[in-house]
Amino acid sequence: MAKLYFKFGAMGSSKTAQALMTKFNYEEKGNKVWLIKPCADTRDGEAVLMSRIGLGAVADIVGPDDNIINRYADLPERVDVIICDECQFLSMEQIDQLKTIVDDLDVPVLCFGLRTDFRTKMFPGSMRLLEIADSITEIKSVCRCGRKATVNGRFDEDGKILIEGDQVFMGGSETYEGLCYKCYKKLVEKDHGMKL
Repeated sequence: MAKLYFKFGAMGSSKTAQALMTKFNYEEKGNKVWLIKPCADTRDGEAVLMSRIGLGAVADIVGPDDNIINRYADLPERVDVIICDECQFLSMEQIDQLKTIVDDLDVPVLCFGLRTDFRTKMFPGSMRLLEIADSITEIKSVCRCGRKATVNGRFDEDGKILIEGDQVFMGGSETYEGLCYKCYKKLVEKDHGMKL
């Protein structure tokens, strides 16, 4: 029986690398994988999925108005599994569409992404996954202090932590850092004079 999986972690937790390794493992066993990512992720080129450790693959792009059920139905051949990276950028409706594919077509869907943004607020796609996923797993990573990273700190060009701005801003390790909440609070107090 197929399941909808949500595998989340803070920035730098190797989510993309794990998505690509999962793809490799399925394909090594002769399974056909449909690798997708939302169009919001353009860091490595529109149709490229690239991890920080150098693993990469071509992915199909999902636009904000795309119906994933229809996109799946239009594939030239049947796939055995769907893997989605940066799933936090999907809409709630698109997460529901993935769940429909799981339940009605018995195709497993593995979603990799962030739980919250740099303000510690939920992304809509992640919120819906937490509500309806059959399996939820945290991909752990480490803060600069050695504790578990749970927050995605966003920094400006001067190294000051940001607490306001658009929810979606693409960047890598030059912009984001996985932090524990304690370190996040200390940086907000130091850079903005506010206690959380």
